[in-house]
Amino acid sequence: MPNSKTSIGIVQMSMSISPKENLGKALRMAATAARKGANIVCLPELFTTRYFAQQRHDSSAHAEPIPGPATKAMSECARENGIVLVGGSIYEKAPAANYNTACVFGPDGSMLGDYRKIHIPHDENFYEQDYFAPGDKGFKVFNTPFGKIGTLICFDQWFPEAARINALMGAQLIFYPTAIGTSSHIEQAEGSWQESWETVMRGHAIANNVAVCAVNRAGTEGDMSFWGGSFVCDAWGKVKARAGGNEQVVVAELDFSLNRDIREGWGFFRNRRPDSYGLISRLKEPI
Repeated sequence: MPNSKTSIGIVQMSMSISPKENLGKALRMAATAARKGANIVCLPELFTTRYFAQQRHDSSAHAEPIPGPATKAMSECARENGIVLVGGSIYEKAPAANYNTACVFGPDGSMLGDYRKIHIPHDENFYEQDYFAPGDKGFKVFNTPFGKIGTLICFDQWFPEAARINALMGAQLIFYPTAIGTSSHIEQAEGSWQESWETVMRGHAIANNVAVCAVNRAGTEGDMSFWGGSFVCDAWGKVKARAGGNEQVVVAELDFSLNRDIREGWGFFRNRRPDSYGLISRLKEPI
């Protein structure tokens, strides 16, 4: 029986205006996580650039093809450090459209596949629909030597359907690379955005009997202050490690046998009634 334990590395970083500097720093921090014992390392969303989507203008100069320079460097980092690398996400330039895309690399440097962000926000300071088309490849789960992992990206974190589908596809761990923070001119009228951001993902972990790892950026960019707060939680929502508000490399151990124990003990999947859920795909808005 394969070892059910694995170590997860978080790269929480701030970004400069130089994509080359950002890429180099991200991969150095990934190597640090590997030296600390991480088997799987995750980078933040759009880690090669500052968060350009807080403004509405043409930013296609940031886009690059896949494969391209960033994926080549990430492949080499994964191979040199013997890790699975979840490449946060990059601004992908594809023939028909541009996407917000996460690439996953195996410890031999091979690209296991990619996931294009499906849920695209369009709000003040988050004008992503000006830049990214909705992902057209569906949800993705990857078999790795250290566990079966799903990748979702930032705004996907608010959608229970995305986490549920990843779990049904066999994910033991779902990664959420993110770029989220507060704006200097938008009041958090509902309450703490960070608290809800963490709570909803820990809820996905519990409801789906999967571990969750959220990897945010840090620092201030224009009107946005990114709160960091990256964390790893187990399949019962217990936080195993949490970063503060600054740049940090965090490593946490997970035991996937807990996923199985909770699934068998609580029966959340065994007692599902898919025959009763038709409305969820027929109704887009509350009636």
